[in-house]
Amino acid sequence: MPMERLQKVMARAGVASRRHCEELITAGLVKVNGQVVTRLGTRVDPQKDTIEVAGRLLPRQQEKKVYILLYKPRGYITTVADPQGRPKVMDLLRGVHLRVYPVGRLDYDSEGLLLLTNDGELAFALTHPRHRVPKTYRVLVKGLPDNDKLARMAGGLVLEDGPTAPAKVRLVGEKKGNALLEITIHEGRKRQVRRMCAHIGHPVLQLKRIRIGPLTTKGLKPGRYRFLTPEEVRQLRQAAGLGK
Repeated sequence: MPMERLQKVMARAGVASRRHCEELITAGLVKVNGQVVTRLGTRVDPQKDTIEVAGRLLPRQQEKKVYILLYKPRGYITTVADPQGRPKVMDLLRGVHLRVYPVGRLDYDSEGLLLLTNDGELAFALTHPRHRVPKTYRVLVKGLPDNDKLARMAGGLVLEDGPTAPAKVRLVGEKKGNALLEITIHEGRKRQVRRMCAHIGHPVLQLKRIRIGPLTTKGLKPGRYRFLTPEEVRQLRQAAGLGK
């Protein structure tokens, strides 16, 4: 949450009208972090700063929970900052002034759904394999894997960081001698789908995440985002085992 004028924070907390709050400040009746403040231009962080009015402590204001569904294009990294100056998914959130963070990651060369939020509880549940939230990918791989290889992938593979959990794998089409697969997993290891495909000898040519729990790419184009509806948030929390 950005810094705000002290009198505005006080008025929103129900202390008094903004004009009366200004009078309380200039009268020396307001403290911020234990220090008396009399300057009307003082800015505070309503989540972090301790504000007292005539000896009474104002409860810290909670940041509004925000849930954004973004269609990440290829050529963007899933981080808040990048010392190399590469395009970031945060650059696509024009008009969003609240602090949000990506839930999980999509590789630089991958595209598709990415959730961004400031709800830490939900973010943890969505990325922890214990909660078994499914993520579905549409993957173009080199060559045509046979049924035995697809069955091996579905049953679980032993990668360098250990065995993968069972997955749903199906062949949905072919493109110039290459297979188009739909793969659903509930783990979130680094580059997991790419490593699974490479393990069976069919490296990924293109990868797109098309579903996260109940959320799909419907209505979203690459580079665009939208806010989730309250019903979608409810469904997502339910899928993550958090109830309502």
